[in-house]
Amino acid sequence: MLIGIAGAVVASIVVLVVLFKLMWRVAEPNEALIISGSKHGEGLGFRIVTGRGTFVMPGVQVVRRLSLDLNEADLDVECVTSQGIPVHVKGVVIFKVGDDSVSIANAGRRFLDQQQMMGHRVHNVFAGHLRSIVGGLTVEDMIRDRERLTAETRAASGAEMEKLGLIIDSLQIQEILDPTGYITNLAAPHAAAVQRDARIAAAEADRAATEAEQEAFARKAEATRNSGIQQAGYQAELETAQARALQAGPLAQAASRQEVVVQETKVAELEAHRKEQQLQADVRKPADARAYETRTKAEADRDARISAAEALARETELKAGAEANRVKVAATAEAEATRARGLAAAEATRATGQAEAAAAEAKGLAQAEAARALGLAEAEAIKARAAALAENQEAVVAQQLAENWPEIVRAGADAFGNVEHMVLLNGADGMGEMFAKALTMGGTGLGLARQLLGAMNAQQSAAAAAPAAGERPVAQSIPVQDQG
Repeated sequence: MLIGIAGAVVASIVVLVVLFKLMWRVAEPNEALIISGSKHGEGLGFRIVTGRGTFVMPGVQVVRRLSLDLNEADLDVECVTSQGIPVHVKGVVIFKVGDDSVSIANAGRRFLDQQQMMGHRVHNVFAGHLRSIVGGLTVEDMIRDRERLTAETRAASGAEMEKLGLIIDSLQIQEILDPTGYITNLAAPHAAAVQRDARIAAAEADRAATEAEQEAFARKAEATRNSGIQQAGYQAELETAQARALQAGPLAQAASRQEVVVQETKVAELEAHRKEQQLQADVRKPADARAYETRTKAEADRDARISAAEALARETELKAGAEANRVKVAATAEAEATRARGLAAAEATRATGQAEAAAAEAKGLAQAEAARALGLAEAEAIKARAAALAENQEAVVAQQLAENWPEIVRAGADAFGNVEHMVLLNGADGMGEMFAKALTMGGTGLGLARQLLGAMNAQQSAAAAAPAAGERPVAQSIPVQDQG
């Protein structure tokens, strides 16, 4: 029983393997499986499998293989150019079925049972387009721009090849034949030019060869001449060497004697140079040293005297400046003191005059007669004062000078305003004398004195004329300048 079960299992396995082999199909890398016999969602009516395996239902589905290998189609087309010249164009087209599903489906519908006819179909497609394109070109265009012919043919055939599900891998125009001999005639001028250039080149080569031969002959003759010249030169050198050999003894003696004379001359020159150096060391160097010492001492003494004189002048200048500053300060102080005393005296005189005038005015208002008598008395006093002024003017001038002494002192001090340095030789006496001269030169005292004298004379004349006219005398006072 166990054997029966095992046999059934083995039989089942065998059946399964056989069924699997019958149903399983694998597409090779260079082929596509086209499975038909059932509905598919792709809308093609069949299924395409590439590069993998798939199950096929025997008796229900049919499997066919479409080759994806390269194919080759030879082109041999009779064409006519735009010039009306017939040409025979030969080439080759390498093509294959496209790898995409659309190309495989198009190729399967057209070539699945006629794959051996692909080359013929492709030849016909390219032959028609090639004739059309060659009809628009000249023979020269085809020869000179063969790439253009290839590109235009490939572009024109691309759309139709795509409908067939084919793609072009390569298109080559291999040969263009001309049964009329047009291309041969077209090449004739170039061939003639090439022959001409060849003949010219041969002639040039022959001429160059001839020139080279002549130049070689000339060089050979030149070499022969140079050889003879060199041989003659060698003979002359040989004879010269022999003559020199005969003269070598006397020349050697003369050269030895000349060398002795040269050495003796050098010894004499060295001895003279040594004596000169000795003279320099014994006589000139000590003399130069003594002269340098004397000159240095003289310069030092001169510099010392100049320094002493400059120091003395500086000291004198500083002393004079100090004395001038001291005198200026003293004069300023004295002028200020004098001015203060003058101001005090003037103020006292002004107060006294104002008091007397107020008293006289009060008395005049109280008693008219007393005022008249007082006026007469004042007139007499003026007369007396005028007489006194006529007899003793110096006293009156001195009084007026005392009253205006501050202005006189200020004028004297202004004489020293622009003086920076002053040197006094006899101390205080010299200072006083100088100050008196400054006052005299300033002219301030004389001016005031003349002014006072003129005012007094005018008052004397007015006083003398007033009684004569029968008028009441009026008390007048001498004008005094208030310099305060």
